[in-house]
Amino acid sequence: MVPPAFDFPLPHFVWFESFVVPPSTLPGYEFTHHYADLGGMRMHYLDEGRGETVVMLHGNPNWSYYYRNLVVALRDRYRCLVPDHIGCGMSDKPDDRRYEFSLAQRVADLEHWLDKLQAVRDLTLIVHDWGGMIGMAYATKYPDRIKRLVVLNTGAFHLPATKPVPWQLKLARSPFGALLVRGFGAFSRGAVQSCVTRHPMPRDVGRAYCAPYDSWANRLAVHRFVQDIPLKPGDRGYDLVTQVGNNLEKLKHLPMLIGWGDKDFVFDEHFLREWQSRFPTAELHRYPDCGHYILEDARDELIPLIRKFLDSHSLQT
Repeated sequence: MVPPAFDFPLPHFVWFESFVVPPSTLPGYEFTHHYADLGGMRMHYLDEGRGETVVMLHGNPNWSYYYRNLVVALRDRYRCLVPDHIGCGMSDKPDDRRYEFSLAQRVADLEHWLDKLQAVRDLTLIVHDWGGMIGMAYATKYPDRIKRLVVLNTGAFHLPATKPVPWQLKLARSPFGALLVRGFGAFSRGAVQSCVTRHPMPRDVGRAYCAPYDSWANRLAVHRFVQDIPLKPGDRGYDLVTQVGNNLEKLKHLPMLIGWGDKDFVFDEHFLREWQSRFPTAELHRYPDCGHYILEDARDELIPLIRKFLDSHSLQT
């Protein structure tokens, strides 16, 4: 996801000065923090509550903070597992010599992490942005492990034929991309302003979203996610996306809820139509005035609906 905010003047970002804050000071993020070793990389994750396992996968430029309110709403009955992808959030932030920032590696990380936690059956996946591609790659590989799906402004297939490549994405992948994404932090900073449309994001919440991405080095994963989007045959990951898209039918029988912000400039109606064509019986909730960060914009309406959806498709009945 590339926020359409590259044309904001630099003074717009004054309150996003680089800083390091303890997790306990991040609003709404009062959880126990866990770490798993993945081939020498420390992956940070949340493990809250008990019961049926719900795995929540974030996208870019994001981290587990995005799911904080949903975790609080579900942990009385569900075990909520929420990772920070390597290079994101509170996970290790390696350079290119130590880690391959690729879709295939992200899927391998997810599999390794869930194996470590012995969370390999009766899983519910909640996915957003890049989390959709990562999660659905895992789900189509192990369809018998998945019992429910919640899809939030994401994709798990190639860019729909009717959808033009956004100019912001092209710019972020251009020779100027590193300066914008890693130098000015335009990707992370722009997201907190342009990915909510119903109301402005509170300043302290915006700071929390940007907190892990406070330097050139710490924004590497944010940039690599953008660069790794496969747009044409021959791009790294293109064949994997093709495979996942072709295998989504393995999940067609599962209960699915789709929560969608219509003002998302990337994951828009073109992507939504694709989801609906592949999962015509999915429960759909659209929010015409909401943007990409749908759990921020439509929090009060959507989170209770997700809870109701999970409860109504309980694995105990």
